[in-house]
Amino acid sequence: MTDQTVSTSAQLTGNVLFYQKPEPLSPELHGALGVNPVDRPWGFLASTHVVPLTVTEFAPAALSYPVIFVGEQKQPVAVMGLRQGDNLFVDASGDIRPEAYLPAFARRYPFVYANDEAQNRLILCVDRGADFVRENAAIPFFEDGKPSAYTQQALDFCNSFEQERARTDAFVKLLNDLDLFEVKEAMFTPRLPDGSTGEPQRIAEYTAVSEDKLKGLSPEKLVELRDNGALGQIYAHLVSLLGWERLISMTFQRQAQQPVAANA
Repeated sequence: MTDQTVSTSAQLTGNVLFYQKPEPLSPELHGALGVNPVDRPWGFLASTHVVPLTVTEFAPAALSYPVIFVGEQKQPVAVMGLRQGDNLFVDASGDIRPEAYLPAFARRYPFVYANDEAQNRLILCVDRGADFVRENAAIPFFEDGKPSAYTQQALDFCNSFEQERARTDAFVKLLNDLDLFEVKEAMFTPRLPDGSTGEPQRIAEYTAVSEDKLKGLSPEKLVELRDNGALGQIYAHLVSLLGWERLISMTFQRQAQQPVAANA
């Protein structure tokens, strides 16, 4: 069940990446609020090197990032950097690379659903801490006490996102049930000044689909995965893993652009 306005006494649970001060959206609390257009609306992505994905995003995201699975729940994420808090696709001024795929998880910001366990429902919230949420803004949240077209569009987007999130949970469960996951390592072999290669270095350990386990499935199961669309998503994930080399190259480029501190 979903709702877009609640009393301030609703007991919400959970916390979400990026969101500083999520509040249940209501005309009483936010009737005078809205958002102002900003030049760099995705600058907040600079604070993280991974962003959650839904399964239907695997193919477009694979053109930009490695798509891996993390944590006990095996949450799919786009890897946007090699170090925590360092997003290689967002520069110091907050600009995101124009060719980079923008995950729906980020595109719904500053809105998000939260759980109201007491009422067994999802509630639309807004991040009151977002820089571009302001009073008397150009784009209001409410008009005449009712959700504006902008808010209704956000509600529709969040509804769609929740549907995709449920589809993603089912996809991950399917891979788990088939025992297709394995732990992999992303490796980097440095080239030394004399042209030789140094010792391989591990840059990441992550969970991914095992190609050997996938090949070991019965023909009937592979046909089933093909017909339900899962096989295409699996292949998109596997192809995306070629993106580790790109992240390594981008890391070196960023390091080369950073000023060298003067000796004391």
